[in-house]
Amino acid sequence: MIVIADDITGAAEIAGIAFSKGHQVSLVCGSSVCCDNFAAQTTVIATDTRSTTETEAVAETKRIAKVHKRNRPLCVLFKKTDSALRGHVVAELSTLMQATGYERAVYMPANPSKGRIIKDGVYYINGKPIHETDFSFDPEFPAKTSVLKERFPDAEAKGIIMPDACSEEDIRQVIAAYDDGKTIFAGAADLFSALLNANHGDRPSDSQNCPHDTQNTLILCGSTQSKALDLGIAIAPMPREIYDGSCDLSLWNTEAYGKSGSIILTIPHTHRTGKEIAVHLRTVMAEMAKLLVNEHCPDHLIIEGGATAWATLQALGWKDFQIVRQIAPGVVQMSATNGTLVTLKPGSYPWGNLF
Repeated sequence: MIVIADDITGAAEIAGIAFSKGHQVSLVCGSSVCCDNFAAQTTVIATDTRSTTETEAVAETKRIAKVHKRNRPLCVLFKKTDSALRGHVVAELSTLMQATGYERAVYMPANPSKGRIIKDGVYYINGKPIHETDFSFDPEFPAKTSVLKERFPDAEAKGIIMPDACSEEDIRQVIAAYDDGKTIFAGAADLFSALLNANHGDRPSDSQNCPHDTQNTLILCGSTQSKALDLGIAIAPMPREIYDGSCDLSLWNTEAYGKSGSIILTIPHTHRTGKEIAVHLRTVMAEMAKLLVNEHCPDHLIIEGGATAWATLQALGWKDFQIVRQIAPGVVQMSATNGTLVTLKPGSYPWGNLF
């Protein structure tokens, strides 16, 4: 099975689900996808297209589809999308269909297991229409309507079906109706899990307790909303000067890393908002992480926040991973090609039993 995800934490979540069901799983960052990346039973391709323009998203989708098509005929293709309707959904799905020859796509962003359903074409989160939730304030993809046909008015004309889903049984019925080899399935984690069960059965992994304790650990808390971690590890907060716009990393005191063997980088300030500051923060965090990785060679790199994770892994040049453990839904450990253990956690998810 091949999965294309429009952000890296979504990719990690899907990879964790496949791993928990007994699959050999690899996760590849989109920029490094080539014909040698598809040996694993499930290959998850992480892109950053949700953060790009629609034109850039279409170009990257075309590139990945061409590489995969040259490698072998597509068997099962899944497109991981956000469960809150964000992203360039119609543009990417229509591009995939054109590039691969699939006749249609089923788009189901519902996650009934998490209270996110579609009823009579309207998207609800815990009983509330999505446009009445905080997702209406999203800076890039605000939910101005909860009606899927209004949110994606050109979907049906482009062969994209958007069925209702109020339960996991509804999802299973949709899969049974369209799993004919001519359909791309796209959506959230509940749809992917049900599709795996339909195609391969549920075979729990026997590697859930893979050892993960390490001595030399670098933790990046990339969100300004991160909760404090009391782990007995030295904490190095981002200086106010760097937060406010300076890129002089020498201002950041990380001497404690050399003394204690581990460190946590945090962002203790919250007085600036907007895309510009978000890009600045993840870029600075990634560059500091690169300096510390090169100097201290951590055994374990833990990254909280999808945007920070993408920026950091790109800065390090780490693009190919093997999944080794799912800690909790969305919290996944991977092994980089140099042997470093990498744990990714979405900013809004709990840490699970990592610590």
